[in-house]
Amino acid sequence: MSDANTGKTVRFTLDPANPPKMSEETKARLKAMKDEDIDLSDIPASSDNAIWTRPGLLTSENKQQLTLRLDRDVVDFFKQSGRRYQTRINAVLRAFVDAQRPRP
Repeated sequence: MSDANTGKTVRFTLDPANPPKMSEETKARLKAMKDEDIDLSDIPASSDNAIWTRPGLLTSENKQQLTLRLDRDVVDFFKQSGRRYQTRINAVLRAFVDAQRPRP
């Protein structure tokens, strides 16, 4: 693997209805693991001016609070997939907006 930054973003999407398989032995081993047991030696050092954000999410200062009426089944669909359902609704709306913008 090259140390050069390719400039490409890789996105992964996990399906909450079909989580990755993990053996009970692996689950037990990970649950018992302490922070100091984790080998971090292969992680490159971060630069001093690095700014860490959640990928794909806008910062809170870009968001506007509003009241929005949605159909109950739409809200239930997003809520059933777990916490941060409002962020997922925002991501769906963001994808729609991006798809509607003219391409250069």
